[in-house]
Amino acid sequence: MDSEIPTRVTQEDSTLVRVAEVVFDRPLRNPFSYLIPSSLNLLPGQRVKVPLGFGNKAAIGFCIGFNNIPPSEKLKSIQSILDPAPLLSNHLLNFTQWIADYYHCGWGQVLQAVIPAGAREQKERQKTWGLQVLPGGIGEIEINALTPLQKRILAFLQDQGPAPAARIAIELPCTPGAIKRLLDKGVIGKIALEEPPAPKEAPQPLPTPLELTAEQSLACQKISQAIQEGGFKPFLIHGVTGSGKTEIYLRSIAEIVASGKQALVLLPEISLTPQTVERFRQRFSKVVVLHSHLRESERGRNWKAVARGEGQVVIGARSAVFAPLSNPGIIIVDEEHENSFKQDKTPRYHGRDIAVVRARMLGIPILLGSATPSLESWNNASKGNYQLLTLPKRVENQTLPEVFVVDMSSHPPATPATRDILSDLLFREMKKTLENKGQVILFLNRRGFHTWIRCPACGSISTCTRCDLAMTFHKGANFLLCHHCGLEREPDQRCGKCASPTMEFRGAGTEKLEEEISRLFPNKVIRRMDSDSTRKPGAHEKILGAFKEGLIHILIGTQMIAKGLDFPNVRLVGVINPDFGLHIPDFRAGERTFQLLSQVAGRAGRGKNPGRVFIQTYFPQHPAIQLAAKHDYLHFAEGELNHRKLHYFPPFARLARIVIRSKKPEAAEKTADQLSSAFRNFATENPPKGRLKILGPAQAPVFKLNELHRYHIQIHCDNHHYLHQLLWESLGPLKPSNSVEWIIDIDPCNLL
Repeated sequence: MDSEIPTRVTQEDSTLVRVAEVVFDRPLRNPFSYLIPSSLNLLPGQRVKVPLGFGNKAAIGFCIGFNNIPPSEKLKSIQSILDPAPLLSNHLLNFTQWIADYYHCGWGQVLQAVIPAGAREQKERQKTWGLQVLPGGIGEIEINALTPLQKRILAFLQDQGPAPAARIAIELPCTPGAIKRLLDKGVIGKIALEEPPAPKEAPQPLPTPLELTAEQSLACQKISQAIQEGGFKPFLIHGVTGSGKTEIYLRSIAEIVASGKQALVLLPEISLTPQTVERFRQRFSKVVVLHSHLRESERGRNWKAVARGEGQVVIGARSAVFAPLSNPGIIIVDEEHENSFKQDKTPRYHGRDIAVVRARMLGIPILLGSATPSLESWNNASKGNYQLLTLPKRVENQTLPEVFVVDMSSHPPATPATRDILSDLLFREMKKTLENKGQVILFLNRRGFHTWIRCPACGSISTCTRCDLAMTFHKGANFLLCHHCGLEREPDQRCGKCASPTMEFRGAGTEKLEEEISRLFPNKVIRRMDSDSTRKPGAHEKILGAFKEGLIHILIGTQMIAKGLDFPNVRLVGVINPDFGLHIPDFRAGERTFQLLSQVAGRAGRGKNPGRVFIQTYFPQHPAIQLAAKHDYLHFAEGELNHRKLHYFPPFARLARIVIRSKKPEAAEKTADQLSSAFRNFATENPPKGRLKILGPAQAPVFKLNELHRYHIQIHCDNHHYLHQLLWESLGPLKPSNSVEWIIDIDPCNLL
């Protein structure tokens, strides 16, 4: 669908003047009107420079269309056009307008998020600002007065030379505040860096397509029929791990490419799935990658290449859903159940959901694939909204791994001096697997060494001063780190509440697991893969490449090793303590645990040798664990959907979450009460035809984050039109005070 942007007034009237409608990167619902000088040839989708506000401060906005309105002395004129051609097609303008309306944010905010900074530049080659140590800067201050993080920034720049702030943030990690304080002190300064052009990729060999199973052939036939018939057609491909979903994607894309059209493929955490990208590049000559980890200039070049139709296949993470396809033919969302498709800042869209909307607007098929579909997608398939395609078997006669649930209350580790994490059962199985030349994956979804520190005298936990979260001890760097805001400090020597000189370090993260495994298997090559160990560019690919070649015997990691990896020699997977995920105050906790266990178990037994999985848990009877061990998605979905229906949770209700936050807790509470009253008053004056439930206000489960105290309100409604009306009408007349802000999250994935 590529319809024209409508004007607000269709009647011709000589007394009216033609104006451009302009939106800005602000939470504003309505556009601003500006006169168009006769010297400017303006088109929708171009950026403009205009005077804004009482001070007529120069601002950059997006032209989204035109209107005819009565003349007024208050009308201001556009100063200049910033782009030689529109950055967005009419289809993308319509699409982004839908997103702004549905997710309750400004249209300009969506447009700002859609277009990469590199694509907004007028020049192909741009200079990037980096940071460097200033001559004499270090001598002017006392080194000991610097924080540990500031010292590491200086050491990094001295060792690596000038570097962009983004690179420093990724590799250390580093907070923007620490850099700013060093800049303010005059220790470091900015320097212009010339970005090298993106390297051209060498052509890849085209392997012979695999022979399809009967189920794969049937799925391909159904999709091919939809492609030939044309029009919007959503498919849900439910295939067990290793069932060959990717091959179905490749066959469907080949048909699209042969017709001269483009395919869009969305993947979770694109930088963490090099294997999948490689498979696409082996089959198609023109593959373009779009994701946020690319340099801005490279991302901008790729964006423009897609708009010119140079890419047959466009692959990216959630933001690639906005790719400016010139001739789209199909959209594919792999691992559609992944929460990483949900954006956690404005605009708070869900990549999977808006991909379905875009496919409907374009009138093309969309494929959603997963071994553990989201219950929203499964419910859509059950109701006939999506066509279900099932792949119940692995390819090449491979069997699903045998799963053993280890009750840790009956099989505890030996002693802290020998084994503090591994049970006897898992330890013996690891020895057996390694003796037989197999590889092992150990999954523990907690970073760091110790995950919490407790005072034995008073029982208090060492928490972040900015957040109501426990600090994690990182042994390698010897500091405590908040995994939310990045605050770090030296390990506590005494209790901050009772001043007791003894602190207990508890809980195991991947660092501690790596230390234990290294002690138990000193002659084996062991690598850890989490966001701490893979910060340097290329580290992720280097570890996986070595593991694929058999150079690594044991791979330890967080959820980044739970999906998308296909290594034939992995014969054993150990899951360490998935229990904490079950007890998060979120109605999706069980679903997420089931999905994660199923996905990580699916890494085993993908070659000639069968695989085995050991799940260490203190809650062996939990349905999510029991049914994941049986590879029984159908019964899990049935039970979970019955529970959701009983308690009026999605997919049986639409959910909106409003978070009110402020540095002043009393101000946040007062505003939350005002919003709650506004919602309830609207519902009283305009009773819904269906069911409505308003919960709260209440303190958020994690009350303080980044020094902001948070209250939240949840609204459950089975009529999404009424839900949006309630939000617009209730919040429209209200304005937050300077010290308070509220966030509207439609279809939230996180209730913490």
